[in-house]
Amino acid sequence: MGAVNYDAKVYLNGTKVGEHIGGYTPFNMEVTNQIKDGENFVVVKVDNKRTAEGVPTLNCDWFNFGGITRDVMLVEVPQTYISSYYVQLKKGSKDTLTGYVKMDGAVASHKVQLEIPGLKIKKELTTDTKGYASFEIKAKPILWSTENPYLYQVSLSTDTDKVTDEIGFRTIETKGRQILLNGNPVFLKGISIHEEAPFRSGRICSEEEDLTLLNWAKELGCNYVRLAHYPHNEKMVRLAEKMGLMVWSEIPVYWTIQWENKDTYQNAHNQLMEMIERDQNRAAVIIWSIANETPHGEARDRFLSNLAKAAREKDNSRLLSMAMERSDKSATVLSIQDKMSEYVDIISCNQYLGWYDGLNEKIDRVRWEVDYEKPLIFSEMGGGAVAGYHGDKTQIWTEEYQEELYKKTLKMIDERMPPVAGISPWILMDFRSPRRLLPQIQDGFNRKGLISNRGQKKKAFYILQEWYRNK
Repeated sequence: MGAVNYDAKVYLNGTKVGEHIGGYTPFNMEVTNQIKDGENFVVVKVDNKRTAEGVPTLNCDWFNFGGITRDVMLVEVPQTYISSYYVQLKKGSKDTLTGYVKMDGAVASHKVQLEIPGLKIKKELTTDTKGYASFEIKAKPILWSTENPYLYQVSLSTDTDKVTDEIGFRTIETKGRQILLNGNPVFLKGISIHEEAPFRSGRICSEEEDLTLLNWAKELGCNYVRLAHYPHNEKMVRLAEKMGLMVWSEIPVYWTIQWENKDTYQNAHNQLMEMIERDQNRAAVIIWSIANETPHGEARDRFLSNLAKAAREKDNSRLLSMAMERSDKSATVLSIQDKMSEYVDIISCNQYLGWYDGLNEKIDRVRWEVDYEKPLIFSEMGGGAVAGYHGDKTQIWTEEYQEELYKKTLKMIDERMPPVAGISPWILMDFRSPRRLLPQIQDGFNRKGLISNRGQKKKAFYILQEWYRNK
């Protein structure tokens, strides 16, 4: 199953075959002994009630769409089959492919053929007693980039099974305050996105809806999207890859998780592993994010540092980040000070000058001091506006106020900040939130979108578009 929100118990022909907790990552169950010839029936008992110990927890700022939200498939595999694989460039290298294949039900010394015709690679691997085989191969692939999102046909086959994929190869690393894609500095011209369908209410359920959002991001001038605050559907990530959009992928460790609860940690860890397992071959994914806007504290630091270590053990080829909150040095000297800075590659900050922090005029009165010699990203920034509501630029909720906020913030980035490596303003499209109840303004929607949920582009859209065009 692609995803079921949140607590799923699955029955086949009246027999329970498994359960899963977590609303945004895929899972599967063995049903060989329960399935029968002819008609079968599946029952999925779903509870989307948020709980204090959950991930996300009770306090949340997006709509809790419940039920089966992604594809359900019955997959027939041989008794011995390929269950997992990883094929990417070795960290720090442009000429060495590395990876592994893992078989389920395999005996030792099972032969696996790795083929990449575009690189004239054909290599035989031999599994160990656990059905696992790793490899390193010299190759000089065309590198995936935002300008040329090149993908290779890759196949792994045995005498009983075969999997094929389209995989891109690129390097991603940091140097001082720069992010380097394929060794070259890149500015992340981004936007944050929720997995909510345009023009209607609900989770995205088609490729066309994915494309609508991603095409808006491309029209905006983006080379990068922050898919917040949970793993989006697999088609969204694959489409972003084909369109040359780099991706930030995140688990819903959001706000006030129960940091000292072992079951809560195990839940977050499992969602992190499932996210990485699904998308570890996607060249577009350059950042794994482990949290968003979490309050400082020792228990939180232990929780998140353990997640960071687990992510690096699972996949050390990508950058690690989390959306932090500001910790200012004074009323006018803004900063980020977070003990988690030592565990991440990118310092990412959500800041709302002109919205939750003063009015727009404050943006002109502040400066920033960020002491970490790591790339800095504004993972969120922005303010709300109702599409079609116009007035003076000092009047909140108008398109003019949002437009002015963007003008001042982008000028601040250009003129009064240490080097910034990218931004992903909040947010591409208005989305539903039960916290946002202001009548005739919010009406159950977060209105920070540059585009309304009905597809209307607000004035700030064109301000950011022009800035990206010249960046």
